[in-house]
Amino acid sequence: MQKIKQWLTRFMMGRYGNDKLNMYILGVGVVASLLTIFIPTAAIKLVLTTISYVFLVVSLVRCFSRNTYKRYEENRKFLKFLNRAKDREHRYFSCPKCRQTVRVPRKKGKISITCPRCREKFVRKT
Repeated sequence: MQKIKQWLTRFMMGRYGNDKLNMYILGVGVVASLLTIFIPTAAIKLVLTTISYVFLVVSLVRCFSRNTYKRYEENRKFLKFLNRAKDREHRYFSCPKCRQTVRVPRKKGKISITCPRCREKFVRKT
């Protein structure tokens, strides 16, 4: 058993491993696979099975990837998107001058926003 553990440790050295995005991709693949149990139509079953295999393979490829920087950036962008989707109390706008992301409270009507980086003022409806 010790030899298998050492081999697996050596194999995973320098590889990306698992992260939040990988878990979501894997979850979508498993859900698509489980949906095939309840679908009676053969054509839809084939499509769902293919989709589930694609998601499972993408998850494995990301897990064993040696391009850790690219996988890290993908996960960072996914987490940024996920946090924005969960944030129901704020809206996000880009400054028209410097493209800095500015967070403002929702449901305040038309407000004047000042960019914290370049001090550009712009009006948006929240």
